[in-house]
Amino acid sequence: MLLWAWLLAALFVVALFLLLFASGALLAPLLGQAAGATDCLHELAHDGRHLMAVPCH
Repeated sequence: MLLWAWLLAALFVVALFLLLFASGALLAPLLGQAAGATDCLHELAHDGRHLMAVPCH
């Protein structure tokens, strides 16, 4: 398998982890006070978890 395919697969796995298991707590250290303004990202991921039947709370 080509190197770019492995890298793409790894990126997909990381994105899937962030979507399924990471809550909005990841945004606070990265964005600081701006995380409150981007709470729509957390809500979008939260709703996505529910659509895929992943328990999140």
